Amino acid sequence: MANPLPSYFNATGQEPPRIGKKCTGTINSAASVAAAVECTTIVIEAFTMTAGTTLTISAPTGATITMQGSITFPYYQWAGPLMVVKGTSITFDGGGYQLIGNGLSYWDGLGGSGGKTKPAPMLVLDNSGTFKNVNLLNAPMRGVAINGASLVVSNVNVDNSAGDAAGLGANTDGFDVASSGPLTIENSSVHTQDDCLAINGGNAITFTGNTCAGPNHGISIGSVNSGTTVSNIVISNNKMTAGGNGFRIKTVATATNAYVTGVTYSGNTLSGITGYGVLIDESYPSVLGTPGTGVIISGISFTGTNTIAVTSTAKRLEINCGSTTSCPGTWNLAGLDITGGSAGAIKNAVVRLPEYLLCWLMLWSSLII
Repeated sequence: MANPLPSYFNATGQEPPRIGKKCTGTINSAASVAAAVECTTIVIEAFTMTAGTTLTISAPTGATITMQGSITFPYYQWAGPLMVVKGTSITFDGGGYQLIGNGLSYWDGLGGSGGKTKPAPMLVLDNSGTFKNVNLLNAPMRGVAINGASLVVSNVNVDNSAGDAAGLGANTDGFDVASSGPLTIENSSVHTQDDCLAINGGNAITFTGNTCAGPNHGISIGSVNSGTTVSNIVISNNKMTAGGNGFRIKTVATATNAYVTGVTYSGNTLSGITGYGVLIDESYPSVLGTPGTGVIISGISFTGTNTIAVTSTAKRLEINCGSTTSCPGTWNLAGLDITGGSAGAIKNAVVRLPEYLLCWLMLWSSLII
């Protein structure tokens, strides 16, 4: 999705520290939230949330939040989001329970482009601390939006697999991120019809040990628009099956004063990729259109071994830069092992390739060392 960033990313950071009471609060309805969040121990029991209302848990500093049952969000056409977690140094343990979004009632194949109004995102994390062991089922549209920093997200599973049928699920991103960092997303899974991960902005973000499945759009940075910086990103030890794209960096063709710098891919395994194994493109919203030069992409590195298998109709590698000024330096692609499909083109980028790629890659307007 294109910037400017959605409104739920506009916060400048987490709430200021707030001292809570040493008590246990229970959330089992929308009406019970206000009293429960006064306590440093919060228990969430199974309940159905009030339609058309955001479940906002603004917890005291250092609070522990534990789910003891699943939360159901009933069908209702409105903007959302469905749930927001705020606070400093929060420990949130979902206990493997579900956030149930009733996506089947919303999905019409149009996502955010029309049809039914779909509340999104399903979950916003605007906290520091830890967030773990939560299962999101059938998000109406986007799944998890993360604005929080100093945060570790683990064992969070986004399951929109029911949206595969007839292409009904759309714009169902798994994780949308705009975090000042540090942020780690680990040991989680996404089955979706859009980006598994989309980093829209931020610094010191690690995505490691995760699984992406379904007709997803890949592990993405962007789209990056004017005034946005994405820096110090690590994508490691992830697995993906059946994605339309593998790894993608997309920047808006008309963007200015924006940067993508210091992105490292290591130890990833991707298979069944139907579009592009690796796509780095400065022409968004076009794909391999006329690229801009206002976003500087630098420090791209594939280390170790990143194994990517694409289907017969796919392209292995496409780089579409506006100039060697907008894509400066030498990108290290030595850790790429791509098989299947056909060769792509490298435009206006200086790259270091593994030896086997030199045998078959078509090079258009490029410099290879």
